Amino acid sequence: MYAFTITPRGPFSLAAGLGFLKGFAPARYHDTAQDRALRLAFPADDGHSVVGVEVRQPDGPQGAVEAQAIVHTGPPREGWAGTATETVPVPPSPGVDAVRQQLARILSLDVDGSGFPRLARRDHVVAELISAYPGLRPVCFHSPYEAAAWAVIGHRIRMVQAAAIKARIAEHHGQQVTVCGRTLHAFPTPLVLRRLDRIPGLPDTKVERLRQVADAALAGDLDASRLRAMPAQDALAHLRTLPGIGPFSAELILIRGAGHPDLFPRHEPRLHAAMARAYGLSGPDARDANRLAGISDRWAPYRSWVALLLRTRGGA
Repeated sequence: MYAFTITPRGPFSLAAGLGFLKGFAPARYHDTAQDRALRLAFPADDGHSVVGVEVRQPDGPQGAVEAQAIVHTGPPREGWAGTATETVPVPPSPGVDAVRQQLARILSLDVDGSGFPRLARRDHVVAELISAYPGLRPVCFHSPYEAAAWAVIGHRIRMVQAAAIKARIAEHHGQQVTVCGRTLHAFPTPLVLRRLDRIPGLPDTKVERLRQVADAALAGDLDASRLRAMPAQDALAHLRTLPGIGPFSAELILIRGAGHPDLFPRHEPRLHAAMARAYGLSGPDARDANRLAGISDRWAPYRSWVALLLRTRGGA
């Protein structure tokens, strides 16, 4: 069991993040406890371990985040994937620094947010959003790998249906983790996902694409640090080389999977509609991605964060 703290740089409210997760369909976050703790289970960035973590912010907004984490390491259990058992050597468990870094990215605590409140001085819409959602930062997918898997599962089906399928995959094929007395199921690691040959509710094409996502993760093509280090347009182009990943999904993976803090989503119609309403745009201006991107320049270096607040206010 690891115990560690993360000190936010700038405003941060874990309670606000919990509220967001409960309304975010892909997360299917339904912890009924009233103790204001966040409990997660997810594949580690190393591709083979699974992390269970409980997170608290005992001193309230802007206070340090305290976490307890447990790491499960080992090869896939026999029968998980419904295929012949593979012999997989057991690699070393990720250290506390790796777990801390991944959790910080998930909660957007790896970004210095001390300058975020200053955006309110130059944009009245941002001022309203910061006032309405104090301390809310993006709560990301656990990894670009899991974001890519979500993009494949959710393509052209209803979000609620996709979320149910993803949860069933976790329950049937993922690692069961006990986090401070509560049982959670992590999404399968890439080593497990690449061995699945059938998933109820998904066509064979999507199952094959999920296997390709797993292979890409194992090859390092979905490494969050690598994606964040690349120029954004290069990272998006790289992600679009994955089967089934188009412009919308590439932005999702980079922003909500890798946690890129400063990218305006050019392929998110619901965000564009929310922007048009907020800034009083109509006609061609309301649908002009270049016009909207120009407005978002005022949000730098937190364009992704403001976009999330706009979507949150719009209930999308």
